[in-house]
Amino acid sequence: MKFKAKIFLSTAVALVVLAQAAVAGQTLDTVKDKGYLTCGVHNGLPGFSSPDDKGRWTGIDVDVCRAVAAAVFGDASKVRFTPLSAKERLTALQSGEVDVLSRNTTWTLTRDAALGLNFTGVTYYDGQGFLVRRDLGVTSALDLAGASVCVQTGTTTELNLGDYFRSNGLEYSPVVFEKSDETLAAYEAGRCDALTSDRSQLYAHRIKLRAPTEHVVLPEVISKEPLGPVVRQGDDAWFNIVKWSLFAMVNAEELGIDSGNAGRLKASSRSPAVRRLMGVEGDKGKALRLGNSWAYDIVSQVGNYGEVFERNLGADSPLQIDRGLNKLWSKGGLQYAPPVR
Repeated sequence: MKFKAKIFLSTAVALVVLAQAAVAGQTLDTVKDKGYLTCGVHNGLPGFSSPDDKGRWTGIDVDVCRAVAAAVFGDASKVRFTPLSAKERLTALQSGEVDVLSRNTTWTLTRDAALGLNFTGVTYYDGQGFLVRRDLGVTSALDLAGASVCVQTGTTTELNLGDYFRSNGLEYSPVVFEKSDETLAAYEAGRCDALTSDRSQLYAHRIKLRAPTEHVVLPEVISKEPLGPVVRQGDDAWFNIVKWSLFAMVNAEELGIDSGNAGRLKASSRSPAVRRLMGVEGDKGKALRLGNSWAYDIVSQVGNYGEVFERNLGADSPLQIDRGLNKLWSKGGLQYAPPVR
């Protein structure tokens, strides 16, 4: 009986392995056959993903997708962007409409374990907050008892809002909208006392208002919002490519490699870590089904994580957001990437 059970177990394991092998690399093959990456992004959030007046998409989420395209094709421009609302973003990924979702999406247990999705890392460590008018005289979220709050439906933001007010014994009136721009328009029109969202999104919203300086982001952070790219479960090869595209940018910053010096360091550096990341030593691309210059192509064409952050969200951007938790682990932040070995 035990012998038969062992045979059955071995057969079951073999079938699982065969099934995994059948789907392994399927997304990569599909992307290569198309000749471009299809990336789901926000339909207009400055700093994360938004088109400029010439239709060119910019933002940290956009650059993550360009990094994946650089890794796969050696060309960061081979990506097409699909703008998605919060309500439709996960369904678009599940259905195969997009190859990767890079749309300021919070990593949660339900999304990671129950929806057939995998988060590949954290692009931005965020937290939820509140935006109010200065003349309201509010200095803390705890002063919002009885307030009306504009919030986008179909998001963790809506759930966190209810949790925060209930846990503090406060009454509030939610004013719910499906789209981010509708939520902001309602707030500016005075239909609610406060607007709640991820703090990074609040800063992006504020610069869209007619008089940005008349509005303030309150100091409370009421949730953890680790934002990152998402792929479908069942294709570990594609999961690894998207994951290591982000890790390559983080490792590059830590090693002092940027878009300006990547070529020189690839040609002359004696550092084993630099040489491995730049594809000079070892055969690290093979495990990802990529060429050995995959990380070099990312950094030289898109930049390291620090460059991407600063031009989209930080000192070189209109948002002027301090890196805070998004600094490298060696600088007091949380950004950390496993080594390329």
